[in-house]
Amino acid sequence: MKTNAARILDGLHISYTISEYQVDENDLGAETVARKVGMPVAQVFKTLVARGDKTGVLMACIPGADELDLKALAVISRNKKVEMVHLKEVQPLTGYIRGGVSPLGAKKQYPVYIDASILQWPEVAVSAGIRGKQIVLAPDDLVRAVKAQVGSLVRSQCK
Repeated sequence: MKTNAARILDGLHISYTISEYQVDENDLGAETVARKVGMPVAQVFKTLVARGDKTGVLMACIPGADELDLKALAVISRNKKVEMVHLKEVQPLTGYIRGGVSPLGAKKQYPVYIDASILQWPEVAVSAGIRGKQIVLAPDDLVRAVKAQVGSLVRSQCK
């Protein structure tokens, strides 16, 4: 089954692979996902959903083991304050559930901020938009796909 994220990549003629793994509902952490897909956790990027006081909903894509620096995200997104959205809001806002949020193919086109460290890897993994599937692709291709989807992209340190 193709996800919205995979369809976007197909439409842009971007090469990727899907890495599937068994989901443990009690452990959706990036460290576990990384182990299951056979990649270092620094190469598995998680997508978090936040809300700025001026710009509204936005997404941050950061290395799996890192914590989101909300103050840094506020600065780069031109907000005074950014806070994580409540878990109950993630699916209505994005169409994705926890553990399956992708920077591609959300219900609405929110700004996406990708941590600049992504460029140090030959390939990275991001959620395919469903638990149990990761899209593995070149970081430049992910950046290109996000840029094509939302019209702009900021690569900066947001962890």
